[in-house]
Amino acid sequence: MSLWFTKSLKSKLSLLLLVAVIFPLLTTGVISYRIASNLTEEKEKLSGMNTLKQISDKLDFIVRDVENMSVFIIGQKDIQSYLDNERVDISLYSQNVAFLMNLASSKKYISNITITSDSGYPALSNTTVLKSGLPELLKSNTKAYESNSKWWTSLYENQTTDDGLRRVVSLVRPIRNMNYFQRTGNLSISIDEAEVRRILRDAGWEEKGSIWLVDQDNRILSSQTSEGLGLQLSEMLPNLSELEGTGGAMNYATERESNTVLYHTLPSLNWTLIGVIPTKVYTAQNKYVLALTAYAIGIAALLAMALVLYFITWVTRPLTEMARKLKDINPDEPIPTMEVKSKDEVGLLLHSYNMLSNRIQRLKVQLQQNEAMKKEVDIQALQAQINPHFLYNTLSSIHWMALMNKDKQIAEMVGALSDFLRFSLNNGEEFCSVQQEVAHAQNYIRIMSKRFQDKFDSEFYIDSDLQGRMMLKLLLQPLIENSIMHGLQKKNGKGFVYVHGERYSDSMTFIVEDTGIGIEREKLLNIRHQLSGISEMEGNNPQKMKSGYGLRNVHRRLLLHYGSENGLHIESESGGGTRISFTIPILEETP
Repeated sequence: MSLWFTKSLKSKLSLLLLVAVIFPLLTTGVISYRIASNLTEEKEKLSGMNTLKQISDKLDFIVRDVENMSVFIIGQKDIQSYLDNERVDISLYSQNVAFLMNLASSKKYISNITITSDSGYPALSNTTVLKSGLPELLKSNTKAYESNSKWWTSLYENQTTDDGLRRVVSLVRPIRNMNYFQRTGNLSISIDEAEVRRILRDAGWEEKGSIWLVDQDNRILSSQTSEGLGLQLSEMLPNLSELEGTGGAMNYATERESNTVLYHTLPSLNWTLIGVIPTKVYTAQNKYVLALTAYAIGIAALLAMALVLYFITWVTRPLTEMARKLKDINPDEPIPTMEVKSKDEVGLLLHSYNMLSNRIQRLKVQLQQNEAMKKEVDIQALQAQINPHFLYNTLSSIHWMALMNKDKQIAEMVGALSDFLRFSLNNGEEFCSVQQEVAHAQNYIRIMSKRFQDKFDSEFYIDSDLQGRMMLKLLLQPLIENSIMHGLQKKNGKGFVYVHGERYSDSMTFIVEDTGIGIEREKLLNIRHQLSGISEMEGNNPQKMKSGYGLRNVHRRLLLHYGSENGLHIESESGGGTRISFTIPILEETP
């Protein structure tokens, strides 16, 4: 991928422009999908809240109708007369029962209407009540019942001759004398839970969801599937957060799925409708939006890619042709010119290229003429140049004269210098045998021992198997020079220089060790940093740079010729001498 990207301008422009076009498209698609998803969720919540409000209006109508009906019943003259009489009036009893039957039959949601007398008279009811849970509720909620002019019960069971066993919720309120306001009886109007359930079921709530009607104590009064009747809401929705306000929405998650909970409180009564919609209901609707968005983005991306590639090919065609011609150009032939078809930046570039090619052609002709003239001048200069053999012959003559004068030290020093120079020049060769490298180092030591008499001795330990092996030349002499100049010269008394050469499998290791003054820790770290190329002090301390030039030069040559793992390794401590080593591979053939 990286090779394709860096190979041509066309590929770079294509990739960059495709990214510049497709990325905004993808971003737009993602944002559009998220907006659509949020709108779907909000739409589902709004629809659910509207459904709860419609149910609330129906239930609120029933509650208000029952409460108005209770006021109407209490104010009936015959009801008041029946309860105020000193004895039971059978005629009034029959009239009131007929009245209650007619009234109850007109309201489908009314299960039964019952009036009890505090005087012990037979109860008035539209039907015969065989069994009722109301007395137990009144007994357990006496304080709440007696402290209010009207009181709504929780869900309980009621059995009558007309409807059988039913679950009902009742409005209970006391009946008082119209003249003396003394309590004469008790009125209860029961609402059939089955009718409330029908309203919940017919509201069109999501089939996979749930809807409950709960009272002020969070007990379930009704549900669309009779689920959880009489239970606390917390048993159906564990860990549900507290409902704030009269309506709203919140997220509710279980181990199996996540849900959205909607709630709305009835205006006339402290009852609350709780609706649960599984999140997957409206996320399933988002799949269509996602697919539609993906198709639209995909088509737009393909169209953008085709247009981008077409226009880039059209724009870069002259540049591609120019690059092809430059790639196949023959240095010995004239540079071909390009046809300029436009006046834009590419056309100006081609025009400049043509001008440059003409200029290069003229310079090439001029260079050839200059080279011919230079050769003639070089030939004349060579005739006046001193031949290196002249220098060797001169040194041999001095060496012979020293021997004639019986001055062995001068003869030995001149002979060593002659060999030293002959090896250094070496016809420009970079490699030599180990034997030649060691001989060169020994010649250097002979010269330096005459200069620093009685200052140091030297010993060479070279593996005989290495003598004919080839190595990069001029590696040992700079290390020996470093040991003499920076280690032994500054030492009080006589020191030693040891040179080791050993073979290890397919590599050879050379060590130059001295017994000089050593290197202080801080300076040693600085030298190591210099060798690794990361010293921050190198540019600020010219003296240290100068003193370590020979080591850095050897280190750099080792890295260049043998690789990054074959540099110098320096070990030293103050007053304890210095040890410098390097390891290089054994070459099978002469480089």
